[in-house]
Amino acid sequence: MVELRRYQRAPIDIAVEFAAKGSTERLPGHAKDISVGGMFVQTDAPLPFGADLVVHVTLPRQKSAFALPGVVRWSRNGEGMGVQFGLVGARETHAITELTKES
Repeated sequence: MVELRRYQRAPIDIAVEFAAKGSTERLPGHAKDISVGGMFVQTDAPLPFGADLVVHVTLPRQKSAFALPGVVRWSRNGEGMGVQFGLVGARETHAITELTKES
C-alpha cells in the first residue's frame, strides 16, 4: 500500500471535544493520531463529510487546551472521522511537530 500522507503522524490517545461550526454543543471523542495536517477522532457521533468543526484538545506537555479549526475529510459511523486542520497558530503547530518527532 502506498502512503499518500503529506505529514508524519504520531499515535496518541487523548480525550477531545469537538463542535460543529456555529454550534455550542461539544461532543466527546478520542484523538488516535495527529499530524500537522490533521487528526483521526474516534467517536460514536462523527460529523458528516465536509462539515466545518473545531477540535478542543490539550496536547501532552501543554498547559492549556487548543481550539483547532478543521473540516471533516472522511466519516464512518461507529468508527470516527478524519479531520484536516485549517489555519492553526505557531504555538499549536510547534506542539504538534514536537509530538510527531517523538514517534
